[in-house]
Amino acid sequence: MNLSDLFSRRRKDESDGAEVGASDSPPHPTKALARFMATLATHEQPLLLDLGPVVGANVTFFGEEIGCKILVEDLSKDIDRHVKEGKVAELPAFFEQRFSRDKDTVDGILCWDVFDYLDKAAAESLARQLTRILKPDGVLLAFFSTADPRSSVTPTYTKHIVIDKMNLQHRAYPAARGKQRPALNRDIQRMFEPLRISEQFLLKTNLREVLFRKPAASPAPSVP
Repeated sequence: MNLSDLFSRRRKDESDGAEVGASDSPPHPTKALARFMATLATHEQPLLLDLGPVVGANVTFFGEEIGCKILVEDLSKDIDRHVKEGKVAELPAFFEQRFSRDKDTVDGILCWDVFDYLDKAAAESLARQLTRILKPDGVLLAFFSTADPRSSVTPTYTKHIVIDKMNLQHRAYPAARGKQRPALNRDIQRMFEPLRISEQFLLKTNLREVLFRKPAASPAPSVP
């Protein structure tokens, strides 16, 4: 989805206040977003991939703060479609083909909490593809819940709306699939190899924010 499409949908997005958790929902602190943005800002004309959904306020915010080009790929729709069609087991194979971008072509990736809704095989498949398309020295930000998913009766996704570098607003909207069992920290590390965890924060809201960085490419050896 290109930038003009995103702006054309902004008005519709801003009318979503009727959803569960409307515009008066309280701010939620984030410690990793500012670090993510600071790194992304060091890239020239960075390309940011947002795993969705489309949030017009976020498009404006990142465009003004970083001057980046933004691509949005709403994976919640992909998950819902597989659930409704009874094809959840096909998600790993689907993610292997989901992104047509070449290797090392994206400067930053916002995963939000999409991995909370995937089982291990699907999460590993998605992580491989995101690692593939992320540029050397690129950054990826992902949120992982540490709470028991059984505590949530009604499945919902969360729209993460950026208020500023330190605060997000959460808006819940219906999901066809609930959150899966929380991933252990060591499994998260292995899933994203060879990316390295540069920062991680465990918040009081039972959320783990993890900032990954792809190692810079090693210079080619000189020919004697």
